[in-house]
Amino acid sequence: MTLLNILLQATTNLGSLVAPIGAAIAVLGVGIGIGKIGASAMEAIARQPDAASDIRMSMIIVAALIEGAALFAIVVCLMALG
Repeated sequence: MTLLNILLQATTNLGSLVAPIGAAIAVLGVGIGIGKIGASAMEAIARQPDAASDIRMSMIIVAALIEGAALFAIVVCLMALG
């Protein structure tokens, strides 16, 4: 057996263990990120109530972008299982 075959077998066996861990890390990061966005937006709205609609719209756009990146990360992790 060559070294390359051994490395390929090791990575194949680890894929079923590492993929769910990667998905969990992605979800944790997204949860923290969206929490920080919400907290910052509420603080900004408290400071400038007149700009509430603009701040809310920006918050929703950024949260959607973060969730899209998380979905991509989870799909990549699930593809590593197959």
